[in-house]
Amino acid sequence: MYLANARSIDTIPQSPFGDSSFYQKEPSLLNDINQYECPFDEPMIEYTLIKSRRKTISLEVKEDGLIVRAPNRTTKREADAFVKKHEAWIVKKRRQIAERKAMEQSVPRLSEEELRVLSQMAKKVIPERVAYYARLMGAHYGRITLRCQKTRWGSCSAKKNLNFNILLLLTPPEVLDSVVVHELCHLFEMNHSARFYERVYAVYPEYDRWNRWLKDNGNLIMARAGYR
Repeated sequence: MYLANARSIDTIPQSPFGDSSFYQKEPSLLNDINQYECPFDEPMIEYTLIKSRRKTISLEVKEDGLIVRAPNRTTKREADAFVKKHEAWIVKKRRQIAERKAMEQSVPRLSEEELRVLSQMAKKVIPERVAYYARLMGAHYGRITLRCQKTRWGSCSAKKNLNFNILLLLTPPEVLDSVVVHELCHLFEMNHSARFYERVYAVYPEYDRWNRWLKDNGNLIMARAGYR
């Protein structure tokens, strides 16, 4: 499945994997959720503290608030200190979210006629790209469904049916190809394991570049259909 990236969400880095990425070391088994406030130099900032059987503490900045994920033993004072320590980062991310939201609201919306034309174009272009890469990969698929969607760019079902978002036609051709290859690889690996990505890179070496483009610009594309 290829989800539309939620660019309104950022997390404080806890590993060298990127500027704002954090991967939990174990599944989140929630057992304590509380709403708190932390005294900032700026106005008081509320946050939600979610405790679980994890080993690290992290921050997640979303459009609707701030989330602190922490081990069960974490006290409010420790959570406050962690939030306070990353005050500048939080302010920066909130400003970026506000700027992205303003951009999304300013993009021109597609009319019903433009969406109809886009849908007709997609019926021709996307199946052609799927057939091209399927031949290269020796992949066999079932039905192709094309929709204007607000949460997914593409998906692959257990029955080998493929689904694609017609809004992909508003992206560079390389982005469309990267999503097509991603979904076709799911015909062999119904997961996002290392083996799955080995298949992706073997067929499409520049996958990461165009996946990043979609993550950075996908919300603006969705906004043109009124989905943001």
